Amino acid sequence: MTNLQLLWFLLIGVLFSGFFFLEGFDFGIGMAVRFFAKDRDERDVVIQTIGPHWDGNEVWLITAGGAMFASFPMWYASLFSGYYIVLFLILVALIFRGVSFEFRANMRTDAWRNFWEWASTIGSFCAAFLFGMMFTSMIQGVPLDKNGNIYGSFTTYVNWFSIVGGVAVSLLCFIHGLNFLRLKTSGELRERAEKWSKVLYPVLLAGEVVFVILLYLTTDFFSLKAASTWSILVALVIFTLIAWWGAMASHDWVSFLASGLSLVSVVVLIFNGLFPRVMIGVNNVNSILIKNASSSPYTLHLMTILTLSILPIVLIYFIWSYWVFYKRLRSPKQAA
Repeated sequence: MTNLQLLWFLLIGVLFSGFFFLEGFDFGIGMAVRFFAKDRDERDVVIQTIGPHWDGNEVWLITAGGAMFASFPMWYASLFSGYYIVLFLILVALIFRGVSFEFRANMRTDAWRNFWEWASTIGSFCAAFLFGMMFTSMIQGVPLDKNGNIYGSFTTYVNWFSIVGGVAVSLLCFIHGLNFLRLKTSGELRERAEKWSKVLYPVLLAGEVVFVILLYLTTDFFSLKAASTWSILVALVIFTLIAWWGAMASHDWVSFLASGLSLVSVVVLIFNGLFPRVMIGVNNVNSILIKNASSSPYTLHLMTILTLSILPIVLIYFIWSYWVFYKRLRSPKQAA
């Protein structure tokens, strides 16, 4: 394995980490549109919190997919063909969620406005759940042949571990969204988000325990990389406890950063367990390795130069956009 192959494997992990940190609270806010907000005015404010950011946050996913396609074409081909239906459903959920924000604002009847609000909530939940289910089922090992083709059955994708993984990621995103809502609002909405967080964190911790047990029983992470796997899991629990403490003590920034790092910990756990593979086969002989899945050294070298040239500009833009829209929004009753 060359240094460039390792660099791009790590970079794809960083891109997915950025996606779940940023898009995670977008998913959470989307779920909160109907589950959390009580009336139309509150739903307006909830949606406004991510209005300037949600489409930019999705760029991290597009970039991660593009980087995977260019740097590890065999990984891309195996994953996207084997998980075609799951990824198609994710795409549908993201489309409905994305257009719901614009369509809702232009609907003249309550019935259609409610339809698009539910589209936002259901689309956000389904996208988060399906992402969690996909990555969780992937690390169990999939039926691969020697050419990298996946021949999976229904239970390859939908089983107890993948369902728990999907629920855990959805809950993490929802709580991350509540923490972002606490940062971006004041008054009744912020206070309610804090109360909900205090109730949901014990549920999340219980879910993480179940996830760890199933991870131990269904993957090779502990047998191959016990020390690093346990370290990442301990970090995940610590970040969750810090976020819970932040909710109890009304430290909004602490809760938001810690819940985001909890999602990042899940991504790190997956990539740590995959290494030096990109796809895990039920028969480990057919697992796809980083060194066999990557593009040519020239392609990786050219991509590295382009990335180092463009990345600073993109990061400056992201930081600037969040700085411009940093102010809190008032709850409807408080504004009145």
